[in-house]
Amino acid sequence: MYQDTFKEGFLWGGAVAANQCEGAYLEDGKGLNVTDVSAGLLRMPHMRWNGTKWEADLDGYFPSHEAIDFYHRYAEDISLMGEMGFKAFRTSISWARIFPNGDETEPNEAGLQFYDRLFDEMHKNGIEPVVTLSHYETPLYLLTEYGGWLNEKMIDFWYRYVKTVFERYKGKVRYFLTFNEINNLFKIPFAGGGVLDIHPIHTETVNADLTRKDLYQAAHYIAIANAKTVKLCREIIPDAKIGCMISLSQLATYPTTCAPQDVLAAQRFQHQAMFFLELFCNGAYPSFVQREWHEIGYEPVFHAEDLALIQNNTVDFISFSYYKSCVIKDGEVMKTDTGGAYGANNPFITEYSPKPWRWPVDPAGLRYVCNFLNDHYHKPLFIVENGIGLNEHPDSNGRILDTFREKYIREHLHQLKEAIRDGCDVMGYLYWGPIDIVSAGTGEMDKRYGFIYVDKDNNGAGTMQRSRKNSFDFYKHVIETNGKDL
Repeated sequence: MYQDTFKEGFLWGGAVAANQCEGAYLEDGKGLNVTDVSAGLLRMPHMRWNGTKWEADLDGYFPSHEAIDFYHRYAEDISLMGEMGFKAFRTSISWARIFPNGDETEPNEAGLQFYDRLFDEMHKNGIEPVVTLSHYETPLYLLTEYGGWLNEKMIDFWYRYVKTVFERYKGKVRYFLTFNEINNLFKIPFAGGGVLDIHPIHTETVNADLTRKDLYQAAHYIAIANAKTVKLCREIIPDAKIGCMISLSQLATYPTTCAPQDVLAAQRFQHQAMFFLELFCNGAYPSFVQREWHEIGYEPVFHAEDLALIQNNTVDFISFSYYKSCVIKDGEVMKTDTGGAYGANNPFITEYSPKPWRWPVDPAGLRYVCNFLNDHYHKPLFIVENGIGLNEHPDSNGRILDTFREKYIREHLHQLKEAIRDGCDVMGYLYWGPIDIVSAGTGEMDKRYGFIYVDKDNNGAGTMQRSRKNSFDFYKHVIETNGKDL
């Protein structure tokens, strides 16, 4: 049936990751996870080779170790989100809070209790939890001791973790996402994919010796784990919905020209984003990947039942991040960052976010991605990351007039409404970083996404006091009117 605007029950809200907001990185029995040894995903992880194995190098300053102290201040922050009228809030469960090393047989009760308190607080404020099971938070021990997802044993460790989560929170959580932006396995394999070469030839750089074959084998184990998670969720929480989470700025890939070689180059680039979509949504390995396997001489290690398991346990919905589009030219080396890929500047995109980040603003790209997904996969869509990082400080009156953010959101929501009119079934819109958090890519506090300002700088100084930006009331009004008044 034709839908003209956002449907009733649309899940308005925001999204964060535990590793970017919680802090308390070793409190109450928590172990190290992969992002605890990183000062930003675009930087090398702080690991050193001790002559036998890789180990954490915790010398220096790590913004995420304290982050915005959400671990202790969550009640205040959730209350502010409740004031805005959030219907849903996405956060992750830090795997290493529940199983500090990852291979224990019994969970850490203190970690489980924290998420009990958090989810209770969300319900108290009328907010539906949307839980990412793995958001760049694989326990570090599983990488240094087992190689992470290069090792088939990870499937059992993961299964124990998600079974614990489903059984503990089956009365509190109805929406789950499995692996955050899992296609970043091929871009940032250490944090994005939870893999580590534990028998390297070269020890100067982490994962320098990984090959495409290695990453495809890790992807297969992750695909098995995803299918088992979907199956288990339906058994333990039959009324829950479980989806994949893919970084899909990459789908908004335009050829630089209409030259056939540029169009085909753009299509090949899109295939990198489609790989896990095909696995998790259609339940099969796509032909374009099978061609690459043939060309690189890769023979995947499969069990006989693997493909049937993947085929029979596809996700309920597609959740994704979208920040910006890119332009591709055949033969040009592409650069990447955590907001998507970019190549040559698109002369038809004339608006950019302010310095220093200068991201192109392409709201129509969101409509394009939604329609692409609807055409290929015919599943409900859930935008769980979309936002803009700005360098902001209170004015002399203590206010932040973030009109650029309001314009960014307004224009993207207009295009999302057009996608709904096109026939896309959209479940909700969770703005990325509704409260200022540590940037995933650069480890900065000054790259601020939030409606709520947190008084903390890149060096860790500040009072941590929370205050409302101008966009706080703007987004509150969007939610109150269910997107009718943009």
